[in-house]
Amino acid sequence: MSNEGTVERSAREFSEFADKMLKATKLLSEIKDEDVDVGATPKKLVMRRDKVELFRYEPIAPQAVKTPVLVAYGLIGRYTMADLQPDRSLVRSLLSQGLDLWLVDWGQPNRTERWLTIDDYVDDYIHAAVERVCRETGHDKITLLGICEGGVFMTCYAALHPDKVKNLVLTITPIDFHADRDDPAIHHGFLNVWTRSLSSADVDKLVDTYGGLPGEFMSSVFSMMTPMRSLTKYNVDLLDVVDDEAKLMNFLRMEKWLADRPAHPGEAAKQWLKDLYQDNKLVKGEFEMSGRRVDLGAISASVLNVYALNDHIIPPTCSQALRGHVGGGDYSEIPLPGGHVGLFVSSKSQGVLSKDISGWLAARD
Repeated sequence: MSNEGTVERSAREFSEFADKMLKATKLLSEIKDEDVDVGATPKKLVMRRDKVELFRYEPIAPQAVKTPVLVAYGLIGRYTMADLQPDRSLVRSLLSQGLDLWLVDWGQPNRTERWLTIDDYVDDYIHAAVERVCRETGHDKITLLGICEGGVFMTCYAALHPDKVKNLVLTITPIDFHADRDDPAIHHGFLNVWTRSLSSADVDKLVDTYGGLPGEFMSSVFSMMTPMRSLTKYNVDLLDVVDDEAKLMNFLRMEKWLADRPAHPGEAAKQWLKDLYQDNKLVKGEFEMSGRRVDLGAISASVLNVYALNDHIIPPTCSQALRGHVGGGDYSEIPLPGGHVGLFVSSKSQGVLSKDISGWLAARD
């Protein structure tokens, strides 16, 4: 190509880029914080206990599954990942399948919650929520749906209170925190490796200094797990969508969810990092809660275990380990393509996860 042709092409590309940035500037100037709404599916506050709230979602379809479903996300992030926007929402998809959906929202813990333990979250907050759902709906047993750390909480509750749990649905939930050592994928389990590299004293110093795990600290840990992705998303990914309003809003909602990471309560963080990640007490049958041993063999509920095949945070092997430990005979697994967050927010997974869950529950209703 001649120099003249090269100059002409460069000028054209620059002009197109300038037009794109002009449109992007106009779009960004018109977007307000309230426009970047996450967790917007309508719901009603039913109960508040300290900072923890219990919500019931408003139905959007005729009820097809009678047993109510209580959803809990972990303390490391916000439940809004499961309700990012109308077309990328596990919550809305489950409602459209006719489920009676309830939600535990942990709120925004800070140093006030310094001494709360996992025992408090499971035996107090979750138990109170289950009791309230049972009273409101007239059911003796309900379905628990746990996501990530919330799945561990729900698993512990199902083991300690089997009389209250009809079905246990787990998504991207770690059970054997050391199973990544046998995982063939080299990019699986970076968080496990980093946590095991810390000494018990390191964890104590970190938590005692801040009163918990600051949300900003955990955000930096997750960012370092995918460094190139973290470096390029604002100067490559953003430029690809900045002139497309729908794609830009999706990008901004994801960033809002990432920035809204709460602090993890201190004593619960010590249990999470030391008892589970480091000592692997749950799968060993050594994890104690409120003076009782959490025995996975005591789980009598039907269990559905969903995991992401390309999950670099919770390797599939860490989730699959549950199969050999639950006491009930009704156990199912669903491996799905995608990553830890992509399982919930990617366009490819929309509808697949909710249909798998609702179909499985309907068959056991």
